[in-house]
Order: sequence, then structure tokens, then C-alpha cells
Amino acid sequence: MSAGGAPVPPPPNPAVSFPAPRVTLPVGTDILRTYSGAFVCLEIVFGGLVWILVASSNVPLPLLQGWVMFVSVTAFTCSLLFLGVFLSGVVTQINANWNFLDLAYHFTVFVFYFGAFLLQAAATSLHDLRCNRTMAVQPLLNDDKYNINVAATIFAFVTTACYGCSLGLALRRWRP
Repeated sequence: MSAGGAPVPPPPNPAVSFPAPRVTLPVGTDILRTYSGAFVCLEIVFGGLVWILVASSNVPLPLLQGWVMFVSVTAFTCSLLFLGVFLSGVVTQINANWNFLDLAYHFTVFVFYFGAFLLQAAATSLHDLRCNRTMAVQPLLNDDKYNINVAATIFAFVTTACYGCSLGLALRRWRP
């Protein structure tokens, strides 16, 4: 009882006063049954292929293909973490607007991957560039390395398209 005779209300329960996390994607293995989950799996597979193919070309243009490697490895790792957070159910324990985080993540990676695709295409287009290596003038890329770079360019485009589709789906889920 207080001095005025009115009872003192109990302090609020902190668990009740915090809003629940905002996420509209299913948690656990159910995410793999959605289009967003399928696109994240495709991003991981195709992004890994870009990473492997660029690395196997011995990176003849490190200034261009170094950025492609950085983006593909970073996006591969972050997409694995993103999928792991949803598969493990951690999203229900962290108070965040997961719809906005999904949108921001896929927008950022889409922009970076689009740039990496353009740089990989530019590196591939320079295969006929003649370089003076010691005494003989040789093309920058031999036929095998050129074919590997063409495949890397195609998979970089496909990965960029997957990130673009994920961005579109995230934009539909996000509500300001």
C-alpha cells in the first residue's frame, strides 16, 4: 500500500513488454518448401560454382577477378548463415524485423553480385588480349581457361538472377 491508500501495481514483465520478432517465413525445415528457401539454396549452389570456377581459372586478372572471388565467397558464407538461422529457429529468439533484414541483405548482395558478374564478363571478354610473356606474345587466356571463365560468367549471371528473385520476394514480404 502506498501513502494514499492505493495499491502499487507490480512492475511490468519484460518478456511481455518486448514485441515479438517480425518474420513471415516459416522456421525449421519448412523454409525449404517456400520459394525463398529454394532460391537461397540455389544461391548457395550456384555461388559455390562461381567461386570454384573462378579459382580454377588461376585468376589471370586479379584486379577484376579478385572482386568476383571476394563477392562469391562472402555471399556464399552469408547465405549459408542466413539459411542456418532459419533452419535452426534462431529467428524466433532474436527480436528483429527479419523481413527488413531479408530485404536489406538480398538488396546488398544483389548489387554486389551484379557488379561481380559484370567484372567476370569483362575478364572473360579479354581472352584475346595479347600479352608479352617473356619473349613470345601469347593470348591472356588459353582455350581451357577461357571455357572455365565463360562457365563462371554464366553461373555468375544465374546467381545474380537468383538473388534478384529473392530480393523481389523479400520486397513483397516487407511492410514499412
